[in-house]
Amino acid sequence: MQDSQLSWSRFPWLLVLMQLALMAIGLLAIQRGDELADDGGLFQRHLFWIILSIPATIVAIVVPIRFWRGKAYYLFLLCLGLLIVPYFMPAKGGSHRWIPLGPINFQPSEVAKLVYMMALAQYLMYRDNFRKFWGLIIPFTMTLIPMGMILKEPDLGTALLFLPVLFCMLFAAGARLTHLLLIIFLGIASLPVGWTMMSAEQKSRVTTLFTQEDGGPAPRGDGYHLHQSKQMLALGGIWGSAVAGQPTDDMYLYHLPASRTDFVFCLIGEYWGLWGCLGVILIYLILFAQGLQISASTEEPFSRLLAVGIVAILCTQLIINTGMTVGLTPITGLTLPLISYGGSSMLMTSFSLGLLINFAIRPSFEVSGQTFRY
Repeated sequence: MQDSQLSWSRFPWLLVLMQLALMAIGLLAIQRGDELADDGGLFQRHLFWIILSIPATIVAIVVPIRFWRGKAYYLFLLCLGLLIVPYFMPAKGGSHRWIPLGPINFQPSEVAKLVYMMALAQYLMYRDNFRKFWGLIIPFTMTLIPMGMILKEPDLGTALLFLPVLFCMLFAAGARLTHLLLIIFLGIASLPVGWTMMSAEQKSRVTTLFTQEDGGPAPRGDGYHLHQSKQMLALGGIWGSAVAGQPTDDMYLYHLPASRTDFVFCLIGEYWGLWGCLGVILIYLILFAQGLQISASTEEPFSRLLAVGIVAILCTQLIINTGMTVGLTPITGLTLPLISYGGSSMLMTSFSLGLLINFAIRPSFEVSGQTFRY
């Protein structure tokens, strides 16, 4: 299928509506966070990144798929180089995750996530050696290199995203389920080795998950974030302060570090209550369903595999981010896609969704090739 032969009738309007809805919810949640923190700075900056994400989405839509497919390996190597740069930059919050670019901070791991999926899709699209156990070595090597570099920053949250994406893309490409289950078993057996490689801060966040206690005074250290996040959700109740009003005037109870970034889901729960949280999750599920539908309807193997990876990484982010607010997953510096404040995250998530739209309107082959096998 040539670039000029676009199927605009297949344009995924529902996916775009869900994207816009999540952006709007994020703006309102950050505005609520500005009110509680008595700091109105992030709302305007978040709006700026949303506006900037529009051309990023358009670029992802209009650039032909074969461009990304042909440049996938080169972009992957370039991103591996970019992941080294933050190590030479001043630490921010104890982490080397950002590259200062004047008034903004660029987070290369956000780009690395998408480029890694492109390179993996390019590798898997016409091969069948990964249907043998030893054929999985190269895909796992491609995964563990950027994962280890990001974990060293340290950035546990982003590093945790790579393996679920790898397994989903391998399964979609046709890897044997028995092999994947065996690797999961071996991974669980090697957890003690992984524990010794984690930093003291990362270990503390994991142990906090198993030592948490509800009620009583707020603990110190990492347990404080979890205590305050659950308290914020409890203050929202069923209907939230937007309907029922604030149950207390004690603003100390509303103090939550990183409320507009990592813990923005707590702001949703406080302002719109339980129903607001469920509504946001429903919007995400509709968006994910649209992404999987696009993957299933395209014949182009690179597009299909990359679509699966995009849905998998966004779904994993949703699970980890919302899970940490209620004590089900370790607290990590992981954003809630399209809602949390963060320029790099907003741009790359919007770009990824633009690629899904690209796949939807180019459902067949741009050039001659094999049909998808599995």
